[in-house]
Amino acid sequence: MRAILGFLILILLFLVFTFPATWLLMLFLGNVGVHISYWGALPLGILVSVLLAGTTSHPSSNIFVNTNRTV
Repeated sequence: MRAILGFLILILLFLVFTFPATWLLMLFLGNVGVHISYWGALPLGILVSVLLAGTTSHPSSNIFVNTNRTV
């Protein structure tokens, strides 16, 4: 039961965190004549959210980047 509740909370948080990018995409696509719903814009909203998170993160927070180089 706790696993199901945790999964539902995870889905809810996922939708809340991707909402701003998805909403802005809906507004943009509506202005260019492509009228789609929230669920239609959600996949692209997810990609935009991940792209924004990746480009705005600090490089030292990436575990794959070694900033302590000694030459």
